[in-house]
Amino acid sequence: MTATVATIGMFDGVHQGHRFVLRQVVETARERGLQSLCITFDHSPRREQVLTPLTEKLQLIRAVGIDRCEVLQFTPQLKALTARQFMAQVLKEQLGVQVLLTGYDNRFGHNREEGFDDYVRYGHELGIEVMQLPAEGQVSSSAIRQHLQEGRVEEAASLLGRPYALTGSVTHGQHIGTGLGYPTANVVPADSQQLIPANGVYAVRCGERKGMMNIGTRPTFDGHQRTLEVHLFNYDGDLYGQPLTIDFVSRLREERSFDSPEALVEQLKIDAHEAQQRL
Repeated sequence: MTATVATIGMFDGVHQGHRFVLRQVVETARERGLQSLCITFDHSPRREQVLTPLTEKLQLIRAVGIDRCEVLQFTPQLKALTARQFMAQVLKEQLGVQVLLTGYDNRFGHNREEGFDDYVRYGHELGIEVMQLPAEGQVSSSAIRQHLQEGRVEEAASLLGRPYALTGSVTHGQHIGTGLGYPTANVVPADSQQLIPANGVYAVRCGERKGMMNIGTRPTFDGHQRTLEVHLFNYDGDLYGQPLTIDFVSRLREERSFDSPEALVEQLKIDAHEAQQRL
């Protein structure tokens, strides 16, 4: 079994603080001639909305330089393990962890009852060196989630170290935007558990293309179902059935109802100009 320097956590968002921890794991592994390992889980035990679907999360983790990722299934059996049992059965026996680096607030094991001093003691007994890393700023997935739920995508991006992104497939909508002179792609998120920012109008990028996006219920047309519609500037191609990744750059305004379609069109002109300026 290959000996490893490892860290463990959900790493939802793979934000600035996460990447600091991962870089320390890579550096420590290189210094000791060991393999770097990131241990994460297939879903959150709290079943909350995620910032990064699993596939994207693994790509972001590997981009830091981690040699190997292990995704643990969060089963009732795993959830029932105490911290010591987890360290012995999973970290030591299953994954060959020789050095464990933990974030300043990282906890694991049944009900997260134990802390760093306990991990160090268990590590001595099991032959695992446990090291704690300092906090890298006040960055947390919860804070990012709160920013997005309130539409503050620029603040979320500053904590993530990149724009918040959402990937989905383009499906047929009601073609309301086309009738207004602003054709939109109706996007269905690829992961139904991924957090969608607050309703409103946003300046966005889709790859190299610039655009604006509306998230909401289209109240001007008495809509009730929440939709995600993106208009790409100077683009008239066919996007149906294609995957589309949207980077949220800036929130332009909240969604609101207009007295007429004509009033909405006038506002869309303003939105498009503002989006171009911010992009």
